[in-house]
Amino acid sequence: MKLIDTHAHIYLSDFDLQREGLVGDAKRAGIFKILMPAIDSTTHDTMIATEAALDGCSAMMGLHPCSVNGGYQNEIAIMEAWLEQRPFVAIGEAGLDFHWDKTFAHEQYAALHIQAAWALRLGLPLVLHSRNATDECIEVVRQYPGLTGVFHCFSGTAQQAELITSLGFYLGIGGVLTFKNSGLDKAIEHIPLAHLLLETDAPYLAPVPFRGKQNVPAHLSFVAERLAILKGLHLAEVATVTTASAINLFRLS
Repeated sequence: MKLIDTHAHIYLSDFDLQREGLVGDAKRAGIFKILMPAIDSTTHDTMIATEAALDGCSAMMGLHPCSVNGGYQNEIAIMEAWLEQRPFVAIGEAGLDFHWDKTFAHEQYAALHIQAAWALRLGLPLVLHSRNATDECIEVVRQYPGLTGVFHCFSGTAQQAELITSLGFYLGIGGVLTFKNSGLDKAIEHIPLAHLLLETDAPYLAPVPFRGKQNVPAHLSFVAERLAILKGLHLAEVATVTTASAINLFRLS
């Protein structure tokens, strides 16, 4: 079985004392590729260094909506400089987050539009964070015909799932799928497996039976197993299809 963790922040300080070991554990669990979404300029250097040091890790470039404030233009300039220096597998994670407040909602929209335009121009997928803002992110995506990517950590409704996939985007499925009463099982019930990607969002959202603990890429197999049960498929088929989709979307070798 070969799996790809399409979203893991393994460069964060949470993993400073165990980063090499957790990548080794992931490989033993069948995860041969880990994609790392960017947050902001405070972690870009560590992310790039992690990519260089650990085989199978690939970096994205983006500005997380929770890092957007009145001075977001400086972050955008730093991103642009990185994109001119070297290739990345995606733009992200970008998006909107209205969970806590909307103080910088205007700036979040502006930063998202800039990153969506870059993704379209560069032919890269856009990795979207859409906490309490799924409909709003869908409306932004509609404005960029031909743009593709993934709604990371999807936890929306069945209607939203169908609309997102009709726009050429994938749904990122992680530990929430294993949570009792999350509703995610019903939301993706009729979504074809080919439109789903697997992710951990490590160190966050660990799946059952690790819920509440630190998440790591090796836990991805628990998400795959739960998805296989829900879809009535063999685990091997879930691995084959989701891995092929990730390779196709992110143009992985």
